[in-house]
Amino acid sequence: MKTRIILFFAFLFLLSASLTNAQTSFAIVGGVNFQNLNGKDYEGDKLENDLIVGFHAGVNAQIPVATDFFFQPGLLFSTKGAKNETGQITSTFKLSYIELPLNLVYKPALGNGFIMLGFGPYVGYGVTGKSVVEGGGNKIESDIEFTNTIEVTDPIAATYFKALDAGGNIFFGYEMEMGVFVQLNAQLGLIKINPEDKRIPEGDTAVKNTGFGLSVGYRF
Repeated sequence: MKTRIILFFAFLFLLSASLTNAQTSFAIVGGVNFQNLNGKDYEGDKLENDLIVGFHAGVNAQIPVATDFFFQPGLLFSTKGAKNETGQITSTFKLSYIELPLNLVYKPALGNGFIMLGFGPYVGYGVTGKSVVEGGGNKIESDIEFTNTIEVTDPIAATYFKALDAGGNIFFGYEMEMGVFVQLNAQLGLIKINPEDKRIPEGDTAVKNTGFGLSVGYRF
């Protein structure tokens, strides 16, 4: 299933890049993520999580659509998650996604290069994850289970998230004449990634990805 999803995302990226003309350019990009899981807990109180550091790496295409405006589809591997400290217990959740950002970029010339201002939606699919719980000298690691619904027979000790994520991107940066660029990114998840849990009565839990980061890349 995960392999099919990855191939589907790659197909969408290649399809977007193929509907172009000779002016289309491509880039490799990577950088650091500062991610969190925000939202509400079961009682409706604000989640008090801390940022964790991750990374992203991938490619994008840049397709002219009007003067100084470009459509920029991409394909990224991105790590997200959060850390929570409750008393003597520290829980860390690390999630890895294949993402398809679909940005519109305004790119006017400035000096010998270009300013970049981009925004648009993204869709992501969770491919792997790990939870780490530490406290009292003990450390428990387990793989995160991706599912839309937690059944009453599912293990209590496991950690569950939905695989599908979606939201919005915005970024600002500068590209030099030689093709090297740097940009600041922000991302806001717009859908809940916590599954329906049939083991407990319905509460107010709503968990969403959010974060920011720094990217560097080369366009050719």
